[in-house]
Amino acid sequence: MITVLNHPLITHKITQMRRTTTRTKDFRENLDEIAGLMAYEITRDLKLEPVTIETPVETCETYELNRDIVLVPILRAGLGMVNGILDLIPTAKVGHIGVYRDEETLMPHEYFAKFPENLGEAEVMVLDPMLATGGSADAAIEMVKKRGAKSIKLVCLVGAPEGVEVIKEKHPDVDIFLAALDSHLNDKGYIVPGLGDAGDRIFGTK
Repeated sequence: MITVLNHPLITHKITQMRRTTTRTKDFRENLDEIAGLMAYEITRDLKLEPVTIETPVETCETYELNRDIVLVPILRAGLGMVNGILDLIPTAKVGHIGVYRDEETLMPHEYFAKFPENLGEAEVMVLDPMLATGGSADAAIEMVKKRGAKSIKLVCLVGAPEGVEVIKEKHPDVDIFLAALDSHLNDKGYIVPGLGDAGDRIFGTK
């Protein structure tokens, strides 16, 4: 399933991020805020379990989350989405995946991986601002699946149809959440109109 979050606040903030004149500070802050806004939709179907608690007034039958949530940003740009979601889910654990894309072949290569131990019982959210060719996301999803993850969501800011199709074909069991679905990829594998290199714009490295 693919969900594109057509919310006025998200659209407004993405517009600010797309501008070439947007500086690192504002780019980073908008990404943080969009991730937080997306978190409400991403978590809509989280499982609950009944609990009995004591309020200041009386005993109450209610519900609470029954599974851990693990955020897995794809380094390095995925780090820009972590804080916005942690603001909403401060108990979430955070794993990390390092995948870089060969600029000539566009193929992904793993260089780092570290995860909490409970991936098999957790709700796992793989984070990356850009879903372009789908290569990095595909590799990251394979990595968490090999470590036992069963319930996985791919959360991206901007996606291209080509990348979406790759994930739908290779991982039909993974739900995709986007803030915007753009037109296509150019001959260099960048999303059009996109917002440029998210990692460079988040960290001010270009």
